[in-house]
Amino acid sequence: MNQRQKHPMLRLLAYARRYMPALSLSVFLMAIAGAMHGMLPVLIGPIFDRVLNPKSPDARIAIPIPDWFGSPLYLDQLIPFPISNIWTLVAVTILLVFLIRGIADYSGNYLINYVGLSAVTDLRQQTFEKLINEEHEFFHRHATGKLMSNIMSDIEKIQLAVSQMLADWFRQIFSAVFFLYVLFHSDWRLASVSLTLLPFVLLPTARLGKRIRRTTRTAQDNAADMSQILQETFSGYAVVKAFLSEKMEAAKFRAAAHQLKKSNLRYIAFQALPSPIIEFLGAITIVGLLTYARTQIKAGEMTSGQFTGFVIALLLLYEPVKRLTGIHNIFQQAMGASQRVFEYIDRRQRIIDDPSLPTLKPFEREIRFQNISFRYPGATNGFGLDGLNLDVQRGQIVALVGPSGSGKSTIVSLLPRFYDVDDGSVLIDGVDIRHVRLASLRSQLATVSQENFLFNDTVANNILYGRPDASPDEIRAAAVNALADEFIAEMPAGYETVIGERGAKLSGGQRQRIAIARALLSNAPILILDEATSALDTESEALVQKALSNLMQNKTTIVIAHRLSTIRRADRIVVIDAGRIVETGTHEELLAHGGIYQRLHELQFLDLEH
Repeated sequence: MNQRQKHPMLRLLAYARRYMPALSLSVFLMAIAGAMHGMLPVLIGPIFDRVLNPKSPDARIAIPIPDWFGSPLYLDQLIPFPISNIWTLVAVTILLVFLIRGIADYSGNYLINYVGLSAVTDLRQQTFEKLINEEHEFFHRHATGKLMSNIMSDIEKIQLAVSQMLADWFRQIFSAVFFLYVLFHSDWRLASVSLTLLPFVLLPTARLGKRIRRTTRTAQDNAADMSQILQETFSGYAVVKAFLSEKMEAAKFRAAAHQLKKSNLRYIAFQALPSPIIEFLGAITIVGLLTYARTQIKAGEMTSGQFTGFVIALLLLYEPVKRLTGIHNIFQQAMGASQRVFEYIDRRQRIIDDPSLPTLKPFEREIRFQNISFRYPGATNGFGLDGLNLDVQRGQIVALVGPSGSGKSTIVSLLPRFYDVDDGSVLIDGVDIRHVRLASLRSQLATVSQENFLFNDTVANNILYGRPDASPDEIRAAAVNALADEFIAEMPAGYETVIGERGAKLSGGQRQRIAIARALLSNAPILILDEATSALDTESEALVQKALSNLMQNKTTIVIAHRLSTIRRADRIVVIDAGRIVETGTHEELLAHGGIYQRLHELQFLDLEH
């Protein structure tokens, strides 16, 4: 059966296969605990009929076992030492039953929780690895806060079901089985009549389960909305404060919290409904049994101890039934939460790193964009590239310029296969990049962009992010060439200073130089500079430009820049407009040509004068 066609609970339990020995042992231990629990009503009858009745003979107490075991089994045969007194025998048995039950229940519960937590950890890891390998399109379509909620909150619901609730499910199911056996062994007719009301409990519970699953999915979506609001508000706190939008964000959060409260209350209403139904039907059953027992005891067909044991077994049976309905609802909640998780796992990726493909040989000659056409998935505005041809020779600095939205960043996003072309091909040394291992392609590329992402980690760890095996000397050499060593040395802990979320403790120029050091350390032969200096002040830009010059030595570089003054050194400037190349040449040639480049240059020159 295809994984996608399996029942969600079967898919969840499939993650426990690796831990089958521990799971099997836990089931065995839970069966022992259930059998010991079932012994309690068996001991009630002898207590009332013999221990509390001085006139009764000290006859042996038979243990209810199936006929196919052969000769009857007596209680004194289970005790490893001889006991003649009936009360001592019952008392010792009660102590042993509780001792064995406690050990078995504790050990079984621990093992099931071990299996459940291990399986859910594997599921969370698989989900994370699947998401982190998704292409750019996926992250553009899915909000970060919702993805975080799905990995944490949804899987926590699953964890509750397949660890704690699974242990309780085994505990209650085995207890119920043994109580049923005791009831039918005592009086099968009376047991059959007593359990006629049970379907009226189970059928409504099953129907409620579907509603609980839908309600859970809605509640998890509401929780994801709240998570998204939190993520955006905390990440963009400066914008929130600058525009005095605290009240607006608080109102958005209040509305999302209200929706979550409604969904949770709906779940609680459905989840709590079976309990009063079971208790009321149990009361009806007990009243009927008491009426029946009076006539049976008067007629001598049943002793008071036998009836008491039967009633206690029946009452004890209703507790597992009530617990099992609650566990069923928790399982439904887990299945509702697992729906979105399995949607992520089952999603077909557009760009897959096929291990059977060859690795890309070290870059030697040229990069060629050959008649490429591309539209962003789901785009309706015609935005993209149309029949574009571009060659970049080894060692060249090629600059891409043009109006906003012309397709410059789209071109460089195709080179590392963040997206794949719709038509045409991107070739490195004549090899289509779709026909080589993805890791071997990206290892030959280094990128420095306008908004380089830095992690909430030490300076050193941020620099060696692409080369975790780099030595401290190599890290420092990269920082020196990136003109970052001086300000790093002034930090409280030097290279071991934690720089905060997204490098919040650094200035814009410092963040760029850390990113340049990271690119230098990777020593990739192909370099992509995407608006690397556009957000910097003049002084910072000068430092970063010098660091970039060090980075660009002996590299093949593709530069995107709005500031035309930064690309005068380019071997070739390519002007992009509406997804096509409209001009190409050096800075002087394009100014003399009198086209789009000249107009952009004049506009920037006028801006500088004003």
